[in-house]
Amino acid sequence: MLFHPTLGQAYRFTVLFDDFWAIKDVEQAEGYLAFWCDMVEDSGITAFLKFVKTLRSHWNGVINYTKSRLTNGILEGINSKIQLIKRRARGYRNIANFINMIYFTCGKLTFNYPQ
Repeated sequence: MLFHPTLGQAYRFTVLFDDFWAIKDVEQAEGYLAFWCDMVEDSGITAFLKFVKTLRSHWNGVINYTKSRLTNGILEGINSKIQLIKRRARGYRNIANFINMIYFTCGKLTFNYPQ
């Protein structure tokens, strides 16, 4: 039987990291995240070490999530729509037309057309 302890350990880290998002107390969340990062660094799994480095560089933003429970998901979705508008048109002759198309597509405008 083939046994991969690193794979099991990586899965354990993933499950433990998911538990972070449920913590509501800021101090407890910061302590838990620091503990999780220390465990990962002790493991030496390269992909997770890279993730911890990224996590530490965005530490304040991640911890702020526990305070506000806000993400930038909505903004990312709107940006995706804007990029799609830009690609579909293959360029606009002027910026006003581009902005109008963004409002038309993303603004959820309602029009009352006469019957």
